[in-house]
Amino acid sequence: MGLRHFFYRWLIPAAFVLPLWLLIGWIVFGANPWALLWVFISGPIVLVWQLVVTLLVRARGTVRAERAVSWTDVALFGAWHLAIVALGVFDARWWWPVLGLTIVLGIALLWVALWQLLREARPSVVLSTVEGYMSVPPQRPARPSSAHDVIVVEETRHDS
Repeated sequence: MGLRHFFYRWLIPAAFVLPLWLLIGWIVFGANPWALLWVFISGPIVLVWQLVVTLLVRARGTVRAERAVSWTDVALFGAWHLAIVALGVFDARWWWPVLGLTIVLGIALLWVALWQLLREARPSVVLSTVEGYMSVPPQRPARPSSAHDVIVVEETRHDS
């Protein structure tokens, strides 16, 4: 639970720290000037993508209730963040494959965040119990409605 809670708290700062790391990595590891152009293009993309996915994850009821992300979120965010950190090293021997992996992980992260949000947003009733939260599936109507069930209300007029 501690790691899941840590990631919950880390998601918003990560949106600012990871693009900053790309710039710091460019300086520290002495990448070429063309890499700086890549940093200026990718930095805002990482920032916006991280904020969008963070908002999708934090919109889930279970995440808000537990103040912790799911284990799937931990795995995908962890892998994506490690790939971004690896990109900031700017080692030409493996930079392009890591860039491809980073893009694939970012798309998978968005897809899974949307899927989890939509799965939790299905109509149901959430009850608070002593042990925690419990979800009750929606109930079916007692009898199917018929097109012949019509209620007519007539208005009567009283003139005084």
